[in-house]
Amino acid sequence: MDYAENILGTIGNTPMVKMNKLVEDLPCLVLAKYETFNPGNSVKDRMALKMIEDAEADGRLKPGGTIIEGTSGNTGMGLALAAIVKGYKSIFVISDKQSKEKMDILRAVGAEVVVCPTDVEPTDPRSYYSVSKRLGEETPNSWYVNQYDNLSNTKAHYESTGPEIWKQTDGRVTHFVVGVGTGGTISGVGKYLKEQNPNVKIWGVDTYGSVFKKYHETGIFDENEIYPYVTEGIGEDILPENVNFKIIDGFTKVTDKDAAVYTQKLAKEEGMFLGNSAGAAIKGVLQLKEHFKPEDVVVVLFHDHGSRYVGKMFNNEWMREKGYIE
Repeated sequence: MDYAENILGTIGNTPMVKMNKLVEDLPCLVLAKYETFNPGNSVKDRMALKMIEDAEADGRLKPGGTIIEGTSGNTGMGLALAAIVKGYKSIFVISDKQSKEKMDILRAVGAEVVVCPTDVEPTDPRSYYSVSKRLGEETPNSWYVNQYDNLSNTKAHYESTGPEIWKQTDGRVTHFVVGVGTGGTISGVGKYLKEQNPNVKIWGVDTYGSVFKKYHETGIFDENEIYPYVTEGIGEDILPENVNFKIIDGFTKVTDKDAAVYTQKLAKEEGMFLGNSAGAAIKGVLQLKEHFKPEDVVVVLFHDHGSRYVGKMFNNEWMREKGYIE
């Protein structure tokens, strides 16, 4: 009989799917690494499990402990599933710009959810970085995950996502394009692919209001680049240790409007019911058109599922209010 010992055994080995209608104008083959097939419906299940296993191995996470993390939703879901199977409690700190669905889903799997304001400095005691860190210090027998600087995040993608992409493309991948938030996916996959073939190009998708693109190009952390934005799950107002800028060949920035509009297009034109960062990612691929040749194989990674955004990008009233559609 063929079955997994528990739900964690179904993480990884996600399918690769050819993009069709939305990439008609591109000269090359575009393949989507479709991460919603993970049990928590996102790529973050991979690194959540890896971070927990590594913390168990070196004693940071002890039996019966409480897992504490600041999350935009998906890492929390991955951590929550592993916590249930392994017998831990979980507390997640989330910013108020994230969709209500994400908060409801975390509560549905038994996590405690603390909501913080978005529009404050990372160092502000009310920020979700500060609150999650403080809870980690105050809660007995707890472990603060810190996905931004926890290098098990990158390691998860180096050990699983990267090798899967190499194998699924039979080593023919020429470009990897992905939205960048904590940086674990781009750095782990990028390192693995470049070790197999140094000519593979690694492109990050950034958002306006985030520091990544300018920092990569100039080495300057420009606070004038930072302002509130709508796109969820990508971009940052900090430089996480998981972002290995040396591995990244370049960034392209996608507007909030384009990310939202292309999230709808993926559903309506490709039958791909995906999250907000997938809209940004596919628009990023289209913006990079001049970098692709007919023989190229471009892999774009889609992070999470459309069910997290039903009240936002898939709600035309919300889209009209934001001025994204007529």
